[in-house]
Amino acid sequence: MRNKKKLNYYSTNPDFFAEELENFNEFKTEPKDQNLEVWIDKHRAGKTAIIIKKFIGTKEDLKDLAKKLKTHCGVGGSVKNGEIIIQGNVRDKIMDILKQDGYNYKRVGG
Repeated sequence: MRNKKKLNYYSTNPDFFAEELENFNEFKTEPKDQNLEVWIDKHRAGKTAIIIKKFIGTKEDLKDLAKKLKTHCGVGGSVKNGEIIIQGNVRDKIMDILKQDGYNYKRVGG
């Protein structure tokens, strides 16, 4: 189990309650409310990567989605700067998985 850090909040508003903000970070966004962008990126030496941008949610949810996509496609990848990077040209498989899970997505580039 993870240790939760106690955060300090400062405000000049006399009606400010920090308890409201503590629950703000624990929101859960439904897949149908997401508007993901699925990019294709070609690197040096002809390597191809798929980048999924504009995910809204916690880092854990982002990592879970990345793990699911990598597992179903049988490829490697990583999560950096709020984006999922999947190795290889598997954009069609990724879009099928996102569609099955109910995500809204847009095919961008290439």
